[in-house]
Amino acid sequence: MAKRILVPLDQSALAESVIPVVADAARGSAATVRLLHVAPMPQNRVNDEGRVVAYTDQEMARLEAEALDYLRALGLGLAGVPVEYAVRFGEPKQEILLEAEAWDADLIAVTTAGRSGLSRTVLGSVAEHVFKKSDFPVMLFHPRRSRD
Repeated sequence: MAKRILVPLDQSALAESVIPVVADAARGSAATVRLLHVAPMPQNRVNDEGRVVAYTDQEMARLEAEALDYLRALGLGLAGVPVEYAVRFGEPKQEILLEAEAWDADLIAVTTAGRSGLSRTVLGSVAEHVFKKSDFPVMLFHPRRSRD
């Protein structure tokens, strides 16, 4: 049974849909969950006149604080489960795998949209990349579509 479950989240409702499943699994195995958000590497922010209004390190601190607030809000849905939070900067495909290795995850739980064909070819799939390249077990979660 997994004792360290890594859950990458991209601030989408689709990605967040795995939280209840992970919560049940974590409670059942007394696991710790680490919620991870990977943000793009920031650059200096400039105003319309071309003046720097926030340097990269300031922008990174702002993005990290926002991501931690987001992750902590989601952590409330994991009541009774030990939760940790991590924010990384860079390419999600690589950063998820690096975080799994650094944290020594037992399981990576990712949500997949289930795209196929051209849409996946054009857009790529973080979940598919993690599944194929991970040295750790990966749970791919595909939520049911609501019937409208």
